[in-house]
Amino acid sequence: MIPGIVPAVVIILFIIVALFNAYRPLFIILLTIPFVMIGVSFGLLATGPFIPGAAFGFVALLGAMSLVGMMIKSAIVLLDQVNINLAEGMTPHAAILEAAVSRLRPVMLAAATTVLGVIPLLPDVFWVSMSVTIMAGLSFGTVLTMVLVPVLYATLYRIPSPVEGES
Repeated sequence: MIPGIVPAVVIILFIIVALFNAYRPLFIILLTIPFVMIGVSFGLLATGPFIPGAAFGFVALLGAMSLVGMMIKSAIVLLDQVNINLAEGMTPHAAILEAAVSRLRPVMLAAATTVLGVIPLLPDVFWVSMSVTIMAGLSFGTVLTMVLVPVLYATLYRIPSPVEGES
């Protein structure tokens, strides 16, 4: 898998940098991805005793790789909205907050349709680990993305919090 993954990762990184014309959004996205493994680990550990075959194997690894793509998409949607808000003249702090609020529903609905879409794979012994990986990782990762991406954006761009009484 390494000969296929390395060029794919390089191309993805290049596309993200070209999309935003900056390196900081790339770092924001890359810093959120490892935290998704918390949801994956919890999901596999919690379902292991109840669902036979729910272990981290090759099929779960495929699910984790597709999960990374879904998390990148969610972060790109949020970061793009921040850039749109900044272009409209909003203050950086207000742009981050408004982007998180306005993109919450689309990101959550996209995650929900994917989670609901893999439920039929749960009874299948071969696909159960991928299904659990995607369901748990995407559920946790979506909530995490909506919190962590704005925090990382404000941190990496050094955006101060508003002064008391201002908004």
